[in-house]
Amino acid sequence: MAVNRRNVLFLLFSIVGIIADQASKQWIVANVPLQTGEIKIIPGFLSIVHAQNPGAAFGMLGDFAYRHWLFLAFTIVAGIVIVDMFRKLPTDDWLMSSALGLIMSGAVGNAIDRMRQQYVTDFIRVYTDHEGLAGWLRSTFGTNEWPSFNVADAALVVGVGLFIIHHLFFEEAEAGEAEPTDLVSGGEVPLDEDDIPTDKEPAVRPVPDAGAEAP
Repeated sequence: MAVNRRNVLFLLFSIVGIIADQASKQWIVANVPLQTGEIKIIPGFLSIVHAQNPGAAFGMLGDFAYRHWLFLAFTIVAGIVIVDMFRKLPTDDWLMSSALGLIMSGAVGNAIDRMRQQYVTDFIRVYTDHEGLAGWLRSTFGTNEWPSFNVADAALVVGVGLFIIHHLFFEEAEAGEAEPTDLVSGGEVPLDEDDIPTDKEPAVRPVPDAGAEAP
């Protein structure tokens, strides 16, 4: 039996993404002290920390009283849209199925946090200690680091990136291949309605003899 690449990739990225997200967060909670702990991976650029984000990206809506209901509604709507888009994909589509699987894993991973503990655990810190660059970032954006994020956030960003790539470079090509042609399955051009022979008219009209005299 042929393997359905679309289903395999969507389930793989969805399930593996959710497991990786939740497992990494559990490890951070157990091993890195909140707000104070830091494991430097690349000094001056990348660290593992422990932060809690009650809001959305960049801490938005962190003080909104009904933010959890809003996030839950957004996740449900996003899940319905993702599943609907997935169902319409060709069975051999690998790019969009991968993108939708990553987006689904990111949305569900952070939704689990919000339902279970009312906040999202973030732990990936990207920053710079370069004197000139760090000073410019502080003066321009007020900080020299990107807001901490997690595996679910990374999956969302990569998934949306793949979605955009598909839309820009592959969607028009696929639409062009799917356009109907003038050829039928037998390789013949279908007859126009006026060309279809009837009982009163022969299929082939006789060509007058060039040498025949006109009446």
